[in-house]
Order: sequence, then C-alpha cells, then structure tokens
Amino acid sequence: MTLLFNQKIRQQIADPQLQAALDANADRRIAARQNAANALPDWAERRQRAHAVRMHVIDHLDEVLSLFIAKVEQNGIQVHRAKDAAEAIRLALEISHQAYPGRSNLLIAKGKSMVSEEIGFNPALQSAGHRVVETDLGEFIIQLRNEKPAHIITPAVHLRRKQVGELFHEKLGIPFTDDIPTLTAAARSTLREVFLNADIGVSGVNFGVAQSGTLCVVTNEGNGRMCTSIPRVHIALMGMERLLPSLDDLALFLSLLPRSATGQNLSVYTQLIHQPENSQEKHLIILDNGRSSVRNSSLQEILYCIRCGSCLNVCPIFREIGGHGYIGANGAVAPYPGPIGSVISPGLLGSNFSQLAQACTLCGACKEACPVDIDLPKLLLRVRAGKIPDPPAEKHQPSKLEYGLKIYSSISSKPRMFKLASRFVGLASNILPGYLHLPTLTGWGLSKDLARPAARSFRVDYREEDSKSKDEDFPQQISRPKKRDAGPVAQNREENAGKNALIERFDLELITLGGSVHRIRSQELQSAILRFLNDREIQHVQSWNDLPLKFGDALRQNDIEVSSVHSASIRAGITGALVGIAETGSLVIPGGEGRPLSASLVPEIHLAIVDSTCLVSSLEEALRLPEIVKAPATVIVTGPSRTADIEMTLTIGVHGPKELHVFLVDG
Repeated sequence: MTLLFNQKIRQQIADPQLQAALDANADRRIAARQNAANALPDWAERRQRAHAVRMHVIDHLDEVLSLFIAKVEQNGIQVHRAKDAAEAIRLALEISHQAYPGRSNLLIAKGKSMVSEEIGFNPALQSAGHRVVETDLGEFIIQLRNEKPAHIITPAVHLRRKQVGELFHEKLGIPFTDDIPTLTAAARSTLREVFLNADIGVSGVNFGVAQSGTLCVVTNEGNGRMCTSIPRVHIALMGMERLLPSLDDLALFLSLLPRSATGQNLSVYTQLIHQPENSQEKHLIILDNGRSSVRNSSLQEILYCIRCGSCLNVCPIFREIGGHGYIGANGAVAPYPGPIGSVISPGLLGSNFSQLAQACTLCGACKEACPVDIDLPKLLLRVRAGKIPDPPAEKHQPSKLEYGLKIYSSISSKPRMFKLASRFVGLASNILPGYLHLPTLTGWGLSKDLARPAARSFRVDYREEDSKSKDEDFPQQISRPKKRDAGPVAQNREENAGKNALIERFDLELITLGGSVHRIRSQELQSAILRFLNDREIQHVQSWNDLPLKFGDALRQNDIEVSSVHSASIRAGITGALVGIAETGSLVIPGGEGRPLSASLVPEIHLAIVDSTCLVSSLEEALRLPEIVKAPATVIVTGPSRTADIEMTLTIGVHGPKELHVFLVDG
C-alpha cells in the first residue's frame, strides 16, 4: 500500500463521527438484510439461480446484447454504444446539443448512477456550461459538499444529521435544524423546481431485459421516476453487462436486489420502461469502458455484480475506513469502494487502484452476503497477484489478430452473413472437434485456445425459450375467478378462502409499508373518494381518463377540477392498477394514452382504485401479464416514497407521494 493510502486509513479511523456513522450503517443494514433473506425459505436456491443467470449472460454477452439492442431500438429508444468514458461524455453532449441547438446552459436533473461516477459525468457536463443537479437525497447532499459517494446505495453514509443540518443552513439558506424530516422536506422543496423545469433527465439502469427491451430502474425516493418521465429528453446510462434474458429472470433479481441493498421485499418504485411517452426523446448509452477486457480476464466473475452494496455493509475494513478511505495511488477516491470496488475499480480503471485489494482480511463475509454468490475473496487474491487487465488504451493487439477482428466485425455487422457463418462454425465444431482454435501466430494461442463454438447458437435457444414462454407462461388476460352456473360448495369455499387470503396478505403488507387500504363495494366508490377529497379540502386532482363508473364526471359534478397533466398545485392523483401483488403489497400501474403515470408520482397524495379480483400472489405472476410489455412504461409501486439517507433514519415522503391510499373494490 502507498503512503497516501496508509495515511488516509489512519485519518478515517481517527474520525469519531465517521466511526459512529459507519457502525450504525453496518448494524442496521446487516440486520435488515438478514430479516429480509430469512423471509424467503428458498433464498440459497435463488442465489444459485441468479449466479447461473449472470454467468450465462456474461458468457453470451455479445449475443444477449445484440438481441437487447435490437428490441430497444424496435421500441423506439435511440441506442448509442460508448467504448470508453470519453465517448460516453461526447455522446451525452451531442444528444444535448441536438435536442437544444445553440444552448449551453441546460438544466439536467440526474438520478443516482454509479456508471456516471465511473466516467466523471458531472464535471464533464458542467465544464460544457450545463447545470447538473443530483436528485437522490444522499447524492444531493454530497454534491453540495463537493464529495464523491461514500457508499454504492447510501452515498452520504459517512455524515451525521448535524453535519447535514449545517450544510443545508449554509447552502439552502434554511434555519439550522437537525430534524431529519425537516431536512428531507427542504430537499424535496428545492428539488421539486429542478424536476419540473429540467431540460434533460439522466438516470442509470439497474437491469436491461433482452426479451422485451425493458429498461428497469429501481428507486425508493421517486427521483428516478421524475428524471425519466418529466423532462422532454431522457438519457439512460448503462454498463454493457447489466443484462438479463427474460422478465422471469427480472422477477428473480428483483427479489434479491432490494432485500440485499436495503432489507426491503421490493423497492418503492420499480420502473419498467419500454417506449418514449408524450413526444419525449429517450436515449440509451451503453458503456464498455474496460468491461470487455475484464470479461476476457480472470476477473470476469466481477461482472455478475448487481450493485446492491451488501458486501460493503458486512466488510470489517469498510466499517472502519468508509468509502472515502478507498483511494488510488494518485490519491483519487475510487468510484466503487469496499470489496466490490477493490476488484472492479482496478479491473475497469487500471493499476492505480490495485492497492485497494491489500485492504482486505479475506474473511469471506462479502461472499456470504453477495446475492449472486460472487467469490470475492478469490478475485481479491487475483488482484493482489497483479492479474488485472490492461486499460484499453494500453493494450497492444498483434497485427494478424487485429486483421482477423476487422474481418469478424465486417461479418457480424451483416445479420444474414453472421447467421450463416455461425451455423457453419457450429456445424464444423461437431465434425472437427478439437481442431477449431485460433493459430498461435495470432498471439491468442500463446496462452489459451479459442473455446469450442456451440453447435446451437444462443439466438436459437433464446427464440425457442421465448416461444415457449409466450405459449405457456404469459396468460392472455388477467387471471380472475371463473364464473360457473353451479358447483360444489366446497370448491366455492376454497375459491373464496384463496381470494380472502390474497386480500389479507395484500392489506398487511401495504399497511406495514405505511399505506392505507379502504375495502368498499363498487356502488360506494364514488362517494368514498368524494368524501376523502372533501375531508382533505382538495379541489383539484390529476386523474386517469378511463377510471370506472364515469368517475371523472362525478368529480366534476361535485366542483372538483380534473386534469390529465401534472401541476405543482395539484395535491392528489387518482389512478387505477392492473393488479395488486399480495406478497409485497405492491400495485402494478401501466402508463399509456389517458393514463399518466405522473398521477402516481407528482402529487403528495396517491389514490389508487383496484378491483379486488385483480390480486396475484407474486411478482413473477405479475410480470407475466402481457399488458406489462404493451405499455410504454409500467411502474410497480410499493408504498409511499421514502428515504433513509440521513443516519439510516426512515423518512416517509420524499420526491414521490407522502400518502398512498388503495381503494380495494369488490364487484
């Protein structure tokens, strides 16, 4: 370890406020994760399934990525490939200039994205004259302090409430307070103007789904939804490895990510983005930036990571030195700290960060905590041994290999030619097993042979599996109890018991999350909603156009103004829901014509009308509904918006609604 690194470690250990903050983070996060994992009896099995899925994706990355890009473009989202950080920045600037010709002072509302930290997005865009505002509460705090994130999930984990209060007093001009709800409300008020006036929204992407071209963005506060849906232009940044084959796989990973990251069964907002809405431009920048080199190295397994931050919480070293203690040989703070950062930072960014792996006890806690079972101790030992890929700019390719790659590039850019070549090579590999390898003269064969080509391509397997899923897995309509003219009394009782069990579980989960459930009959719906609005003295709502029973007409007849567009003055939004998910207390809400998703986001109160027969038991069931992929975007709402970015203290109501009321209608 360098002298700078040693000095930084001593400095972090000697900071009593930092030590108190890190201890609180570790204790609460570890307990929350363990409780959430214990609630799933097949947790260990899910980890192994997730590991296998990620291995499959990375092993077939070129083909999975090709299918994903084709589907995303088919959905109307513009895709851009960036080989490195400089190209990603150039693409972002080009998109900005083309969307707003001649302007150099754009307001950019940015959601949390570790890729953006990796490429230095904020300084680059600010140098070009734009104003970039971090909108996640933790990221907003550290941006005001001109710092890097101290944790993958909780960027301001190193700060105490008093420090945040002093910061907001200095930067936002509010009276000093260390009351966390008051501080959160101040951030909400400040950032609301940013959301409503932003020219461009920027977000990360948690998962890309090849089967449907879905961009999945997960957040608790609601700022991610604001950034992706309100500005006229949305730019999504995604590492090329963040892919899953199908929506079934997405359901699996959504059962692991929030439980490992924050101890939740499901994050408050899970966005499934398919198409632009309301004349919006959507751009996806897919970043390599060393990932191809890592994929072809002994550190390949690190690309399985889903950025939950769980390994940081259990790491005894991170608990002592925090995220800002992980610095490179040049003194720069690593974009990714902790055990995961000690592998991926040197893997992607070079030997400047290779010393980070020395700050490790090899206790194995990180491997035990990892939801996809990455063998981090093994990878850390490989970094210590110097087995990190050279940065792309430093790598030398033998001329013959370079020539061969040009031929491959030419073939692969022509779909029909690539398909024929793949079939030929696969057939030849069966006829001549053991003979298909790159000659030693190319430089590759000096260390390894080319893997034997598969006789059946991933594309063929994918199409068969996709066809099977369409035939068997995806119901043609929402599952509802079947009507019968007559039937055994026992069968009726069983059906009713199943329905009641779903309702009771849904009620329990939603109430636990801070939501409210109102059980009513259909003929009571209008009066119940009107009574609620009158009690709150609400005279203006944002609503879907196609709610049941001519609902909008009833509101207008009672002197309540109904709008389909969001406004800062509207206090309540009214939506329907496709289904409710009993196991998580979630609502699946599709967008589309006459169904503005902003009604479930911008107002401080969200009222949702749900048919009690439209409840399903699990997220897997919900994601198999065909309406999910038909909608331009769908959001899965799991309680009111929330944050725990200040001292791990849960606060309800951040950028999204402070209240969620579900009117569960019988009949």
